[in-house]
Amino acid sequence: MRKTKANEPIGDAKDQLNGDLDARDLARHAVSVSRRSFLGRISASSAAAVAGVELPPLLVSAPAKADGGAVDPSRRARSYQIRVEAAGAQLNIPTPDQINNGDERRYDNFIGNYSQGLPHNSIGEVVASAYRALLTAVHSGRSSDFANIPLGGNAKLAGPQGGLAFDLEGTDSGQLTIPPSPALASAERAGEMVEDYWMALARDVPFSQYGNEPITAAAIADLNNLTVFKGPKANGEVTANTLFRGLRPGDRTGPYLSQFFLLPVSLGTLSVAQIYNTYAPGKDYLTDFTSWLAVQNGQGPFAANVISGTSYLKSGRDLGAWVHTDITFQAYLCAAQWLLTHGATLNPGNPYLSMKNQAGVQTFGGQHILDLLGEVSNRALKAMWYQKWFVHRALRPIAYGGLVHNTLTRTADYPIHSDVLNSSAPARVFSKHGSYLLPAAYPEGNPQHPSYGEGHGVIAGACVTALKAFFNESFVIPNPVVASDDGKSLLPYTGSDAGQITVGGELNKLANNIALGRDLAGVHWRSDAEQALLLGEAVAIGILRDQRSTYNEPFGGFTFTKFDGATITV
Repeated sequence: MRKTKANEPIGDAKDQLNGDLDARDLARHAVSVSRRSFLGRISASSAAAVAGVELPPLLVSAPAKADGGAVDPSRRARSYQIRVEAAGAQLNIPTPDQINNGDERRYDNFIGNYSQGLPHNSIGEVVASAYRALLTAVHSGRSSDFANIPLGGNAKLAGPQGGLAFDLEGTDSGQLTIPPSPALASAERAGEMVEDYWMALARDVPFSQYGNEPITAAAIADLNNLTVFKGPKANGEVTANTLFRGLRPGDRTGPYLSQFFLLPVSLGTLSVAQIYNTYAPGKDYLTDFTSWLAVQNGQGPFAANVISGTSYLKSGRDLGAWVHTDITFQAYLCAAQWLLTHGATLNPGNPYLSMKNQAGVQTFGGQHILDLLGEVSNRALKAMWYQKWFVHRALRPIAYGGLVHNTLTRTADYPIHSDVLNSSAPARVFSKHGSYLLPAAYPEGNPQHPSYGEGHGVIAGACVTALKAFFNESFVIPNPVVASDDGKSLLPYTGSDAGQITVGGELNKLANNIALGRDLAGVHWRSDAEQALLLGEAVAIGILRDQRSTYNEPFGGFTFTKFDGATITV
């Protein structure tokens, strides 16, 4: 039996990989007066002419400086000042320590870290020299070092250098962080893996039947026996109403699936019923060691999922299909369109609510919120890719399933907590598939980037935060619905909490549906989803703060509820 041993550090994730650019040079140019006082010094009676056309009397005269010099009155000077002040504010945000869980230093065969796409040996352990080449690249940040990372097949690594890109709006990704992921040998990681096994086993169970049939009833009992499980509970217990749900306000109100996944949407003159292509029930992948190892080595091409037809989203497999092929901010675009066209009220901080003769368009209107969804999405991904590649490099659940399989078949001896080895879930998987590997929802298993945190989750956190800033969270969604168990129709939701289904709660639920939908597919951990939502929220708040100084309208800020239940004004 092979033993895993600890070794000295190969690399320290606290190394600052992108260097410290001297932003102080920029800050020295910051103007000491505020934008408001700057405008207050300007005479509104002046006018300027360009090419014979009279311009509005805006920023065209100013009092002399004390030394006799004139203040530049042009709009470009004002624009420069706004940018400098925003950069100065971001410069003052402390840079946090970037700390991973230590597994990379703890195990000399790197079993606790992401290595999919690199070459592996016959039992699925990464070739150490290949992993060290990855470390060389992430520690240096040089593009030439990334080009020298060897692959085990033809599947390319997904955008590792994207995390080093800078943005000109919002907080830089290097000034944001998420805490260390659960360690390989921890009870928390084992508990997350037990949940992932049960999610895989329950993929074809309709959401409405959770707790009412044998698989999810067994899942609830097993999760309640874990040493550590950080999913939601009611009175200290996992129940049918908390199973596979999120932790946020509104997550446990109403049906499992957010109304924004079910209600019809209008895109201009296009009316869209949210009926989707779904994957064939009972069809899982990577349950034999040969196909599992091929994925670890990145040896494609991989088959496509089998489409079984169309339906409303009704089960974990359907939701897994949705999060497999969705367009970046698709769900939030649909939610925004529903809110804009179905009478949802705006956030009380919107300045146009008090204007009798104007409506918002590019600022505080529909165009603003729709564009903002794209802005926050890509910036959130950059922040997450910094965490994925340059700090944590955490392994995927499918890779952890290989460790469980090798341990239970006595191929190797890995430091896995007994909770996952003693759970009834791996035994059920073995009875069904002949291995202890985590059944994957997709033929390619995972995307080609580390697990922690989650790309879908960080976009969800950012976009939902933007939507909560623009719309009134307390607006009650009328006539809520739920998908029938066969997915062929929508039925009225008649639960006792039907009148408590609000915009804020359903946006939180939408974010968690999408983030945990990736767990239902077997590609992520609960902690990936949880921390990604918080990071996305921080990204969106930074962008909203930067944008605040650009408006001409009188604006006191947007007040909304964060994922932790606290109220913030931005």
